[in-house]
Amino acid sequence: MRNRWAILAILFFVRLTIAFQFQSVAAVAPLLEKTFNVGLADIGLLIGLYFTPGIVLALPGGAIGRTLGDKPTTIAALLLMIAGSLVMATTGIWGLQMAGRLASGGGGVLLTVQLTKMGADWFAGKEIATAMAIFVSSWPTGVAIALLVLPAIGTAHGAGAVFLAAAALTAIGIVLTLFYQPPPAASAVKAAAPTRLDPLALLAVIVAGAIWGLFNVGFAMIFSFGPSLLAERGWSIAAAGSAVSLVLWLSVISVPSGGFIADRTGRPLTLAIAASLAVAILLAWLPRSDTVLAILVLIGLISGHPAGPIMSLAPRVLAPETRAIGMGVFYTLFYAAMMLGPAIAGRLAKSAGTAAAALDLGALAILACPPLMWLFERIVSVRDRRAKS
Repeated sequence: MRNRWAILAILFFVRLTIAFQFQSVAAVAPLLEKTFNVGLADIGLLIGLYFTPGIVLALPGGAIGRTLGDKPTTIAALLLMIAGSLVMATTGIWGLQMAGRLASGGGGVLLTVQLTKMGADWFAGKEIATAMAIFVSSWPTGVAIALLVLPAIGTAHGAGAVFLAAAALTAIGIVLTLFYQPPPAASAVKAAAPTRLDPLALLAVIVAGAIWGLFNVGFAMIFSFGPSLLAERGWSIAAAGSAVSLVLWLSVISVPSGGFIADRTGRPLTLAIAASLAVAILLAWLPRSDTVLAILVLIGLISGHPAGPIMSLAPRVLAPETRAIGMGVFYTLFYAAMMLGPAIAGRLAKSAGTAAAALDLGALAILACPPLMWLFERIVSVRDRRAKS
């Protein structure tokens, strides 16, 4: 298979399996609470555990891919994800649930790093912004499908069936990976001695990773604790999941459209800042309003716009020879934020006695992004001035 758009479709589906598996816990959180006699704090910890391996694996993930190759690394990561789902599907012990979640997350981290690299291989220098916007949209697509499908499966067959469904979808990803081929122009890259990031570039990448992590923490609160919030109001699990999935389905449209608007206007950070402020306000409003569906629709239409501009920050300060290490730093910050965010949110929700506290934390996390965007621009400005002097 040598058509790059067909390759992108494969990468899109395979990455979708990560999001589907990630959401498998939050989609049936009320069921897990009853099955294992745990609270929202424990659910928040279990959700966040999925990203814990990223703190360790994000940096060496690229090196692992170079050693084993694209396809073997991808298949190994998918097998690790399946193993984690099977453990969670077959155990009634909470500690083993956590172990299975960690294993799944380890596979998801390796897969994220590898798929991003594979997509860049095919689209470098040609429509890469469009391709990456479509690629990123696989995450909300996977979460939205999970919110629609998994609550019904869990209600009918129990929590174990939910994790079996995640394993089955991941297995389809393995089949599709077998059709992947590297681009014709790809050549074996002899790793030269890695070039170190200069201090300002490193600082800029750290800030960019923090922005991406905080924004995703805020966004994750919607689909991680939104169903629990609606369940508190008397919604059924299936109805709550379907309502929250509106955000994800609409963001599938708003992510690529946001990238397009940013490119057309030439003001990506202005768009990202305005959209972030709007989403933060809507997140804080959601637990305090009865117009749930209208707010969810607005969040879906707006929340995807900052994704492209934020993802473009780190590459601005990374040369080709520093891109691997730089993106490793970027993803390490992202995974650290995504590990801590749901766990902290779960504890806050437990203390407050309502999932609304998690939504408030999400609003604060997104509200922190605009000042960090300003800081990033200042760092880049100083770096550019020093380069010219």
